[in-house]
Amino acid sequence: MNNRNYQKELEKLLEGLTYRPSLLLHSCCGPCSSYVLSYLNKYFDITVLYYNPNIYPREEFDKRTEEQIRLIKALNQDLRQINPDGILNKFGPLPKNAADIKFIPGRYEPEKFFEMAKGLEELKEGGERCFKCYELRMREAAVYAYTQGYDYFTTTLSISPLKNAQKINEIGERLWKELGIKHLPADFKKRDGYLISCGLCKKYGLYRQDYCGCIFSRREREVQKRMKEAEAENNVSI
Repeated sequence: MNNRNYQKELEKLLEGLTYRPSLLLHSCCGPCSSYVLSYLNKYFDITVLYYNPNIYPREEFDKRTEEQIRLIKALNQDLRQINPDGILNKFGPLPKNAADIKFIPGRYEPEKFFEMAKGLEELKEGGERCFKCYELRMREAAVYAYTQGYDYFTTTLSISPLKNAQKINEIGERLWKELGIKHLPADFKKRDGYLISCGLCKKYGLYRQDYCGCIFSRREREVQKRMKEAEAENNVSI
């Protein structure tokens, strides 16, 4: 059993930094990236790669992309201000040499996701299909980070209580060994990361989707909604 505390590993790494490394951050969505960017921007010069070919339909992909861009613009402004009343004060002011957060729009390639998901379509969310989806997106980030000379890469995925942080970090370390680009260990949901992200979503009025992104998670969520509605109707009739 893996008993590693990836959040403590991250904190130890941050404490030992003697310069501002460059970080290629794969983001799954604006809401999940809100805390991660606010937290890590104090230590790294960050470029966000928005590569999520799993998202369905295209309109949803475009909407989430727009929210990611809007958040980055707002954070670049707010993170340089000392706001004693706002949630961003938790992270402190940025160093003077900090660069603005940059953004790279990822290609929309749903065919790659569906090819990866062949034979796994009926699995429930959170299983092997999801693990392969993590790797599909993280590999894109790792390859880009390696070829463009970044110091580190990582993903926002571990901030979700529904995502398996151990699997995410195992994939990151495997890609590190394969490609030679350092993976930043993380379990961003720790230290109230998920709760803080919810507060930041309210602060910036971010659109928060109610399903992970793929057509399979969307179908599963619709079934869950119908079951809850039916249960509510039964309770009312009783």
